[in-house]
Amino acid sequence: MKYKFICYPKCSTCRKAQKWLDENSIEYELRDIKEENPTQQELAEWVKLRGGSTKGLFNTSGQLYRSMGLKDKLKSMSLDEQIELLSTDGMLIKRPLLVCDDFVLAGFKQEQWEEAVK
Repeated sequence: MKYKFICYPKCSTCRKAQKWLDENSIEYELRDIKEENPTQQELAEWVKLRGGSTKGLFNTSGQLYRSMGLKDKLKSMSLDEQIELLSTDGMLIKRPLLVCDDFVLAGFKQEQWEEAVK
């Protein structure tokens, strides 16, 4: 199975997830979200894999999310508008992401990742 590991190298959670992948001999393609932000098309596909919602994809604890006041704004935005917004800056996206053909995990929860890569 081919995995994409999308992360921000300066993020401690991303480093922890990468260490876990390496320790478990899981092969992946590494992508720096700051240098190569996900496209609208990729995000639209990932949203489908996640049940048709951007819930859990926004980095709600990030400075950019807070400075843009997105907690209140997202409620009035369409799904397409939310996807377009996510595609503008990788710092808006919860990281790390583990992407496969049939699932997308956002954030690192070891138990969830263990279950997914079995």
